[in-house]
Amino acid sequence: QVQLAESGGGLVQAGGSLRLSCGASGRTFSDYDMAWFRQAPGKERDFVAGISRRGDSTYYSDSVKGRFTISRDNAKNTVYLQMSSLKPEDTAVYYCAGSLYGYGSYHASDYDYWGQGTQVTVSS
Repeated sequence: QVQLAESGGGLVQAGGSLRLSCGASGRTFSDYDMAWFRQAPGKERDFVAGISRRGDSTYYSDSVKGRFTISRDNAKNTVYLQMSSLKPEDTAVYYCAGSLYGYGSYHASDYDYWGQGTQVTVSS
């Protein structure tokens, strides 16, 4: 198993940037495909971005493509989400997730391990 913990959330004005981090412990981090999801109040948990276990492939939801970048550092057991040109509609709790075979999936149910989430609030 792998344990995940997000950090880096906060309050930012529209147009600003934030970088989220997700640190992993437990089983070998590089065994896992990783992703970021987000959940706004009263809404479902939505896919944001995913990255392969070696970090050589990424994919994004249409709503964040061109604004967000997912990356990972397997030596540091950390996955990142660089968010730029933030909009009020990006406001949500952001979760990192891990799966042994999840790469390419947009579904939360395909990811087995989750962090506790970090709040991102974008003011207009």
